[in-house]
Amino acid sequence: MDGRDLVRSVSVVGSRKAAQGLRTVRAAWRRRRIDAAGLPARGVERARVPGPVQEAVPGPGGGVIRFSRSELRITVAVNGAVFWGWDGAGPEPSYALAGRCPEPDPRAVLEPDTDGGWRVVAERVKISVSRHGAVEVCTPGGVMLRRDLPPRWWEPVDGGPARWVQRSEVAADARFFGLGGRASGPRLRDGTYRLWNTDPGRAFGPGDDPLYVTMPVQLVVADAAAHLVFHDTSWDGSVTLREGAEGAGSGHDRTGRCEVRMEGGPLRCWVMAGTPARVLHTWASLTGAPALPPAWALGHHHARWGFGGEQEVRRIVGGYQERGLPLDAVHLDIDHFDAHQVFTVDQENFPKLPTLAEELRRDGIRLVSIVDPAVKAAPGNAVYDSGTGVDAFVRDPSGRLVEGVVWPGEAVYPDFTHARVRKWWGGLYEERLAQGFAGFWHDMNEPTSFTAFGESTLPRASRHAMEGRGGDHREAHNVYALCMARAAYEGLRELAPAERPFLFSRSGWAGVQRYGGTWSGDVATGWPGLRASLSLVLGLGLCGVPYSGPDVGGFDGSPSPELFLRWFQLGAYLPLFRTHASMRAGRREPWEFGSEVLEHARVALLERRRLLPYFVTLAHLARRTGAPYVRPLWWGAPEDRALRDCEDAFLLGDGLLVAPVLDPGADRRAVQLPRGRWYDTQTERVYEGPGQVLVDAPLSRIPVFARAGAVLPVRDEDGGVGLEVWAPARGRTGGGLFVPDAGDGWDEPEVERFVARWEGRRVVVRREGDDGVSAPPYPVRVRGLG
Repeated sequence: MDGRDLVRSVSVVGSRKAAQGLRTVRAAWRRRRIDAAGLPARGVERARVPGPVQEAVPGPGGGVIRFSRSELRITVAVNGAVFWGWDGAGPEPSYALAGRCPEPDPRAVLEPDTDGGWRVVAERVKISVSRHGAVEVCTPGGVMLRRDLPPRWWEPVDGGPARWVQRSEVAADARFFGLGGRASGPRLRDGTYRLWNTDPGRAFGPGDDPLYVTMPVQLVVADAAAHLVFHDTSWDGSVTLREGAEGAGSGHDRTGRCEVRMEGGPLRCWVMAGTPARVLHTWASLTGAPALPPAWALGHHHARWGFGGEQEVRRIVGGYQERGLPLDAVHLDIDHFDAHQVFTVDQENFPKLPTLAEELRRDGIRLVSIVDPAVKAAPGNAVYDSGTGVDAFVRDPSGRLVEGVVWPGEAVYPDFTHARVRKWWGGLYEERLAQGFAGFWHDMNEPTSFTAFGESTLPRASRHAMEGRGGDHREAHNVYALCMARAAYEGLRELAPAERPFLFSRSGWAGVQRYGGTWSGDVATGWPGLRASLSLVLGLGLCGVPYSGPDVGGFDGSPSPELFLRWFQLGAYLPLFRTHASMRAGRREPWEFGSEVLEHARVALLERRRLLPYFVTLAHLARRTGAPYVRPLWWGAPEDRALRDCEDAFLLGDGLLVAPVLDPGADRRAVQLPRGRWYDTQTERVYEGPGQVLVDAPLSRIPVFARAGAVLPVRDEDGGVGLEVWAPARGRTGGGLFVPDAGDGWDEPEVERFVARWEGRRVVVRREGDDGVSAPPYPVRVRGLG
């Protein structure tokens, strides 16, 4: 390229940036005009509280309590979850529920309580309602878990949706978790957290809020029990949290506080209490079992925004193969589209994409495609034309199509809250399947529209079908990605009924696990971004989304060799293990960071491959029980307060404890161990918990511990399945589960249960089944005997 070509190229790029900037300014003004004309002014508002109790009418599983200015419906479901709704709100319709609401528990009865109140006594909780509308959730023994004060509404005098606030108290020792994917978590400190799915427009780190997946789902952990509370409304809102404190000596306790503010929608919620495992199981039974990813999706994924073409993809894949590095999937970003238009292919750079996909599949590597919801608003674009034919796109109150600005330029957005539109969109994935893609990742689906100022989404006055009820973007925004995922999942099930769909999404809402997983979005390259990655995965798991993971190495910038390696080592133990970066960032192939990093990364990749049967088992258990793969250390001992405050380590299933290195230059780190005996999996040294230990963490590995007695299914040296058994303490037994890989179809293999115990001077393993106890049909290796 000579100087004139360089000047010409810079001029073209500058012109494109200027045109893009002008489009974002126009989009911002369009959004303001639509909202100014289409949103009703709130005007004068009237405040309201429930008032004193008037009467109670028992019903199935509970009943209705009427106050002078409102009414409260309480129902205990057969799965143990408790629902209550104010002002006549019922549990349906709801985007969070998987199908119909569970049946009421006939054993739960509404009965008079003291001081003019009422109560419902269930198997796991007791619900008391005061004569002024405070709702208290207690254990069966009477220990308070949560107390909701009487709510308050602000209603426009001229009509319209009411704003509301719900203030609550929790135990003084309680800690807050959840609210979706939070970079500052997993334990949520004092502060205000917005409930509005947001593309921050830049790579994020701790302290950035909100992000792509927000949910009005809190998991509160206290000595007495854990409980989950879900405020089922998708409107914009916020949650303000303040942890409590226990008084020293004879001093008074200060309860923890929670304040939920919503700009509209029904005031209704679900509460479920018990152990963390029981709570997440109940939550999954309510909102749907997590989708089961195919086994290959539990391996290593490599992605890049900017592969450029087929030859570069082959070169990268060849680099993995030449170096003996396992690779299971390659992801193509928006640069493989024709002019960034979804459901198209750049024929110049990817002229034989189906052939490439078939070549990769023969090597055990799947091709995964990005899918954005925005459709270029241009007649002649096949997706735009077909969508226009079925009236698929969001309109403003005047009936005009709402246009935003995304990668292809001026774009329109499907209304996924309409069943007809979901059916149309799901059918479009036939083109992707024909190109050879085996999986899909949804991006820009908050939804995002680039803008020069203001929030980067559609006008709030935009109209949506809302399943025939009608509504606007204030209600539809947070469930937009959830409905898009549903459209894709249902479409793929029809198009390829013999295979389980693989789908994950940047954005989502309560219930998104029914259709797939999530990833952390554009996390900033840096040590804070590494720490935020773990927080997001833990937090999403506690909200019922077990399959997630970050962009290893961060989305922007060039990580140092040390940072990349530590991120890579963490990613090897997370459900979604993917390297990915912006086209403006440094490369993410392990060999780009030097020979030392390459060799240590190889060890991490081979360990991930060895643990694949364990990950497959965790995936099946997540589907059946709702338990996340990645769990906080307090999962099995929520009463251990030291574990509640630990945020830099996690349990991988029941058998392993992973302690990643999250700080630069560290070659040792402190690890908080739960109760019991633990083995360092590298040295087989024994440690006793509970307590904190100091262990080596050289650059070559991160500390990983196995629970004494754990029976872990692993890949044997010959590629089959073997059992790795960690010796139980003398006089105690251990055990583990294994769910065999049944391929990518819909078969539900049986869970195999194993028990390990000492018999004389050796550890023996037996398989438990309906036909009694037998020897395991797999090779057994016992460790921890030294």
